Amino acid sequence: MEMVKKQLYAMPGMSVGHFAPMEDAGYFKKALVPVAKKADIPTGIYACGIQHYRCPRCGRTVTKLTTFLPVRDQEMVEQILYFKKGEMDDFP
Repeated sequence: MEMVKKQLYAMPGMSVGHFAPMEDAGYFKKALVPVAKKADIPTGIYACGIQHYRCPRCGRTVTKLTTFLPVRDQEMVEQILYFKKGEMDDFP
C-alpha cells in the first residue's frame, strides 16, 4: 500500500471529558474540520489524522483514521479505525 494523501482535522464536537468513540464514516465526514497544523487545533479539542492508502497493483483503498487529543507535544491516541470498504474514499 502506498499513502496517497494525509490530512489533519479538528473535531470541534469532541472536547476533553466528552470523548465518545465513533465508527460511522458519515459522522466523521460531517464533524471534521480541516486544519493546517496541530497549533491550529483549539486547546482541549480532539483531532483526527486521516491517511488514505491505495494498492498500486489492484487499486484497493484503505483509510486509517486516528483520533487523538493533542497535549503539549504529544498525541494521546483514543481510537484508531480502518475503513476498508471505500467508506472514506470520497472524503477530501
